[in-house]
Amino acid sequence: VASTCSGCGPGYKTPLDAMKGPREEIVYLPCIYRNTDIQKPDYLATVDVNPQSPNFCKVIHRLPMPNRKDELHHSGWNACSSCYDDPSKRRNRLILPSLMSSRIYVVDVGTDPRTPRLHKVHFSKHSVIQEPGCMNTLIVMVLTLWMNIWVSNLRNCDIFLNIVSVMYKIFKFLFFSHFSPFNFFLDSSLTICYNGKMLKEIRHSFTHVFLAIGLITDILISLDDRFLYFSNWLHGDIRQYDITDRRNPRMVGQVFLGGSILKDGPVKVLEDKELDSQPTPRILKGKRVQGGPQMLQLSLDGRRLYVTTSLYSAWDKQFYPDLVKEGSVMMQIDVDTDKGGLKLNENFLVDFGAEPDGPALAHELRYPGGDCTSDIWL
Repeated sequence: VASTCSGCGPGYKTPLDAMKGPREEIVYLPCIYRNTDIQKPDYLATVDVNPQSPNFCKVIHRLPMPNRKDELHHSGWNACSSCYDDPSKRRNRLILPSLMSSRIYVVDVGTDPRTPRLHKVHFSKHSVIQEPGCMNTLIVMVLTLWMNIWVSNLRNCDIFLNIVSVMYKIFKFLFFSHFSPFNFFLDSSLTICYNGKMLKEIRHSFTHVFLAIGLITDILISLDDRFLYFSNWLHGDIRQYDITDRRNPRMVGQVFLGGSILKDGPVKVLEDKELDSQPTPRILKGKRVQGGPQMLQLSLDGRRLYVTTSLYSAWDKQFYPDLVKEGSVMMQIDVDTDKGGLKLNENFLVDFGAEPDGPALAHELRYPGGDCTSDIWL
């Protein structure tokens, strides 16, 4: 969806306008082979999610990268809804940085959205991933993710990849001029300061402090700011919170999709005030879900929540070795947007364990035309 009107730029005028946009028909996901036994490059998968299509829940196209062991991770766009008033802008390039190399792939999804093609490869020893300094890997990843999210709004919405010094200054200003990152993540008394990402991402003003084994790895807010969702990759559940009362989020939905505390697993839960018993394994269309819920993507209207199960190939291999052997999956959660509530759609499953070159680890989801986690209004 290049634009919602003639004479307009990409996306939608407001988030509420976006909620009235068309239903998603395809999604893009990076699929990773690093840390598996398969010596193939990562690739961008295009999946058909139109229930009226004969290819529903199937990978309809695969775009392999020209190099191996990149570890594709998060992605972003060359333009967003902040460019809505500029008809010269188009959201036609998907930006795919690599965690384990200095490559940034630019993919053309505008010419034929169902058949993406590689447009350009940016390589530089000065890329964010290799930024020198006294920062650990997670902070380097933060810079990488922030580049993906914010790069589309720099320089009038044109891609500007050489932004290491700019992003470092922004990061330093936000994280060191105003508060100590250690106090921020460990002090739960801070006023409306919720972080749902173990030093990985900040989404609006909502956070959740990671204190136990839940391991929150993704978080998003619906376009109408009514509901917040996050995934507990180790605990194995997705939670939905009503946040209309900003200072008092209220859990209104929960669903378990795997995780490390299953009844037949090696972990014994000694005390959990939220559980009556350890959850049972999730079997979907005959396949056991390996790993735990990780990346989330919400439909524009807020009624469908998509989830994948791979976090990072090295961690997948350590915490969920069967996930690496059998491949990740993509699932759909039906969302009650009136009263709140989450229910697994038993008729939806994309099995990346059945890929032609062998089981793959699918990660973040993107819709053509923008989505709840990548669009920005400024």
